[in-house]
Amino acid sequence: MNWPKNMEPAATAVHARNEIEIGASPQRVWRWLVRGELWPQWYGNCASFAFIDGREGPDLAAGRRFRWRTFATPVRSAVLVFEPFRELGWDARATGLYAYHGWALEEMDAGCRVITEETQRGLLPLVARWYLRRMLLRGHQGWLEDLRRAAEVGDPA
Repeated sequence: MNWPKNMEPAATAVHARNEIEIGASPQRVWRWLVRGELWPQWYGNCASFAFIDGREGPDLAAGRRFRWRTFATPVRSAVLVFEPFRELGWDARATGLYAYHGWALEEMDAGCRVITEETQRGLLPLVARWYLRRMLLRGHQGWLEDLRRAAEVGDPA
């Protein structure tokens, strides 16, 4: 992961890492990841999504800003890393925490491996790290499984 300064796992209170193998190309998986406006339709832990940067287009891109609701929490994010078909990452700001969520796609013979990692710092992660890490591991595994189901069926609309 291309971690932002001070968001490396060793520098944060919470770190969670999950991975999965998906029987689809990195290009197809990427298209599902960057089509943020569709997240509420296929990712069970995303209740809403909207771009807040005034730019046109349905996809995430370098510098795009968005707000969304995940883990029942309103979050504001900006895309910090955007390397098509390889790596995607955004920050996340919510009451009491600052996070970084990264995605890495690695091509394999029968599709790709997808790795997702998140680090968090702030008051909330400091006092509830034991709970937040477990919650992230479960939630991100669900996200990966939802992504696999979507990507193995086809491309997003």
